[in-house]
Amino acid sequence: MADESGADKTEEATPKRLEDAKKEGNVPKSVDMAGAIALAAATLGFAAFFGFIASGLAAFFRYCLSYAGKELGMNALGGLGLASAIETLKLALPIAVLTALFGAIGYIAQFGFIFSLKPLQPNLKKLNPIKGLGSLFSTQRFLDGFKITAKVSVAMTVAAAFLWNYAAELPHAQTLPLRAQIDWLIDKALVVALALLSVFFVFAIIDLVITRYFHFKRLRMSKQEVRDEYKNIEGSPEVRARIRRIQAEMSRKRMMSDIPSADVVVTNPTHFAVALRYDSAKHKAPVIVAKGADLLAIRIKEIARAHDVPIVENPPLARELYKLADIGQEIPEKLFNAVAEAFAFAYRLKGKQTIEV
Repeated sequence: MADESGADKTEEATPKRLEDAKKEGNVPKSVDMAGAIALAAATLGFAAFFGFIASGLAAFFRYCLSYAGKELGMNALGGLGLASAIETLKLALPIAVLTALFGAIGYIAQFGFIFSLKPLQPNLKKLNPIKGLGSLFSTQRFLDGFKITAKVSVAMTVAAAFLWNYAAELPHAQTLPLRAQIDWLIDKALVVALALLSVFFVFAIIDLVITRYFHFKRLRMSKQEVRDEYKNIEGSPEVRARIRRIQAEMSRKRMMSDIPSADVVVTNPTHFAVALRYDSAKHKAPVIVAKGADLLAIRIKEIARAHDVPIVENPPLARELYKLADIGQEIPEKLFNAVAEAFAFAYRLKGKQTIEV
């Protein structure tokens, strides 16, 4: 029960858990941040296209005035309605496209582009009335309500403060020519819009921080969940042990297949056997091609005898070679002289030239 309540979920989410959540569309989405970016784009778009919108509205107004004093039949009303729809679409489309584009950017910038149908799939668990009732009184719901209340209150206060100051300028503005009055009104409206945008962006940043905090908190894992995940990724201990056994067996088979190409096998008569090979074109010193202890040492000597590989009994040297070097490595420098003697003995047996190391 502790795990379900989240009391023991003390570990940060693993990369795999975060990636799985992302694939399901479960990401920290701050609606306020996306909304603030879209609103900023709409405001700036309106300011940028104001001349275009104003001239379009003026032209449309003149078009409507052309119907003054005329009898409006069904055809005329249909034409007027169609013209109204086309003009509205033409004037609103640039700002609408700009707002939608930057709204999408506001989401993508938070967590990257994601396409997932998982949130659209029906989930009967969401119909659980007890769970739904519990979510109504959750900390998240309380914070959401507080944020909305605080944002609206601050925005109304800021707007009221600006409007109160502008009210004092109204008597003077009324004395200005019509064009100057319109310019004054536009300037003041932009200032209020920018002030409100600043408020919305402050709350959007707060919302982004809170959203990410609760998102990563919900994805926290218990220590057992972390262990289980790594076990699933890396495999169970039994499987890993079996893989190691298979790898060791394959390595042993490769090692055994290299013994016939060895130049000499140095042994402790009962415990150790080390097979050496020297190729002056590839190595500066002899290389260990196989080594083993006890039963494996006996097997190495059996293969050596079957392929006429000389066997030299030198217990101290066999122990040192077994301990100081691994398969595929050159022998340590301090063993050069002792190994040279073993090679000399082996080469005399085969009638080869003595090795120089």
